[in-house]
This record gives sequence, C-alpha cells and structure tokens, in this order.
Amino acid sequence: QVQLVESGGGSVQSGGSLTLSCAASGSTDFRATMAWFRQAPGKEREGVAANSGRALITYADSVKGRFTISRDNAKNMLYLNMNNLKPDDTAMYYCAAGAFMYTNVLAADRYNYWGQGTQVTVSS
Repeated sequence: QVQLVESGGGSVQSGGSLTLSCAASGSTDFRATMAWFRQAPGKEREGVAANSGRALITYADSVKGRFTISRDNAKNMLYLNMNNLKPDDTAMYYCAAGAFMYTNVLAADRYNYWGQGTQVTVSS
C-alpha cells in the first residue's frame, strides 16, 4: 500500500507561480514512478509530469518549459514547481504512484495509487 497526500494548491493570477508537494509513504516498490495529473471540470484526467528517476522525466507538451517535477527520496516527497501559470492550468491536481515504468508514463491507468488532490485556480 502507498499513501499520498498533496498540498500547496491555491489561487493565483495569470503569470504567477505555485509549488505543489506530495508526501508519500508505504511500499517503495509501488512508488518507483511518481507523477502529477490534473483534472478540470468536465474534462478527462490529464498527465502533467512523471518522474521515474533522475534521467527519466516526462512532461506534457502543455507544461514544458513552465513546470518542473522533482523528488526527494530521502524525504519521501514529490514536488511540482509551476511557473507562468495560465487560466488553462486551473484544475484539481493529483499525485500518483506506481511501479517503475518508462513508457506511457502520463497514462492514468498505469498508476495504482492516488492522493486526494489539491485545487489550483488561475485567474486572468
């Protein structure tokens, strides 16, 4: 079992920044790959960024150059640093964990464990 707890969401104006955090606990085998997803009202859950290790980081095209995913394994933490936020980034953001993977890492059905989500709202 893996437990994930997100924090750091909030409301910002367009162009602003936020950093999301995800505290993880439980089996390390099932959090070898960790990722951030988001879901806006009426839309499907979308993969934002995934991290399977230092050289295995993937971003959705919509956030490349603006978002940075990082992890601190010693502290069991996952982070998402979000810069130059846009209204289209408004969504509930979820932390996800799964076994080690390096393909299709932004597909939600590949992850076994999810946090409860943290809301990000960007106003124009």
